[in-house]
Amino acid sequence: MVAIMYAGVMIVLAFYGANLLWMSIMVVRSEHSDSRSDSSSHFQRPDRWPKVTIQIPIFNESSVAQRVIDACASIIYPRDQLQIQVLDDSTDETIEMTRQSVENWKHRGINISHIHRTDRTGYKAGALAHGLQSATGELIAMFDADFIPPEDFLLSLIPQVDDPNLGMVQVRWSHINAQASLLTQIQAWSLDMHFAIEHVARSVTGCFINFNGTAGLWRRRCIEDSGGWQQDTLTEDLDLSYRAQIKGWTLKYIHDMEAPAELPETLGSLRIQQTRWTKGTAETARKLLQPLWSAPVSLLTKMQGTIHLTSHLVYPSLVLAALLHPLLLFQQANGFGPGEVYFGMMGIGLIGLLGFFLAQLLAQQQLYPHWHRRVCLFPIILAGSMGLAISNTKAVIDGWRKARTPFERTPKAKGIYVAKTSPIIVILETFLAVYSLMGLSYLIWEGIWTAVAFQLIFFMSYLFVTWYNILEAPPEPT
Repeated sequence: MVAIMYAGVMIVLAFYGANLLWMSIMVVRSEHSDSRSDSSSHFQRPDRWPKVTIQIPIFNESSVAQRVIDACASIIYPRDQLQIQVLDDSTDETIEMTRQSVENWKHRGINISHIHRTDRTGYKAGALAHGLQSATGELIAMFDADFIPPEDFLLSLIPQVDDPNLGMVQVRWSHINAQASLLTQIQAWSLDMHFAIEHVARSVTGCFINFNGTAGLWRRRCIEDSGGWQQDTLTEDLDLSYRAQIKGWTLKYIHDMEAPAELPETLGSLRIQQTRWTKGTAETARKLLQPLWSAPVSLLTKMQGTIHLTSHLVYPSLVLAALLHPLLLFQQANGFGPGEVYFGMMGIGLIGLLGFFLAQLLAQQQLYPHWHRRVCLFPIILAGSMGLAISNTKAVIDGWRKARTPFERTPKAKGIYVAKTSPIIVILETFLAVYSLMGLSYLIWEGIWTAVAFQLIFFMSYLFVTWYNILEAPPEPT
């Protein structure tokens, strides 16, 4: 039974890793063609600047609210064609701060309004939908509170949305605090791979891409035609993206434009973000896989869309692999495990690791001139990427069984908001750290050296999150 389950896990990991390998190949091929998104400098300025509404959804984010409002108000665009909405669902001092900031910019001639809700119906999706009712723009730009849009964002992007069938344009995220800690470096690597590999590969092959919830520009008509912002998933951005493309709209990714953003600086904050993204992706998969396969799109688009919407299955596979790997080798060492042929076939798992490694490596090469100096971090990046597999597995289960959970925004500014982690999750992560260490010790004791490196990755992963859990544990009450 252990051998069968482990084989299934390896097949899943190999499958998604092989897809990353395919994506990496597509990115490399695109470098030698004209299929990648062109820079804004290749486009002529329009004869008429369309009306644009910038929406800034905010909830209790006093540490960054002023910054994003100032940045959006400083965007260069004809003032008579620009409207800014601060969609403030806050319940703390952020309300007065954002209201005062809005008044200051109003006095400077900016068309900006402070829209405060008290019930948070629909959370972020509800705030965006509520703001859309009074929006005047035919194009809608969105920025989360932790972003700092560049001044030329609209001037660079507007010339690229002249196609009436183009529903949304997404730009790449960059990171203002990537070097703040090992935790932020791990996040930066993961996001770099998403934008530089996954988005590019899907774009150049004509597959569906997704709006990332911020740093994008929507055509209002596309939002409304696709059913608007809906509240039945935690990833309203992914949900709308797929509904729009199933409806026939085109979405575009611009790789060589970027919007700087702040990464979460605590594990608790990162866990909240990852849990929301993972659960929301599972909810979107449950909701839209059938419509995707019924849509008049290519088989490749359907397959890649399915892989995209089910990629969260990697997390329970990683948890099972961590549990089963030492058990399987214990059986083998004691003479009642599968034979050598089985273990030879299980080498298929290396495809998954290879695909992940090459995609990460290529993303660094695409984005950073001194990328080769960063390669030594990969083992730590790999371990850190796997460390949240337990909490993300719970999110997957909650998403597929339709468990209702509130939209919990990612806390900003280390030390201002405390992100609480379930004690059960902490206990399970600590258990797997100890369990993986015991498995590692056993493999070394028995001299099963071919399996030591794989087991070491599991130990590093759960040691990493356990250490951060200890560091971020709230102090005992005095």
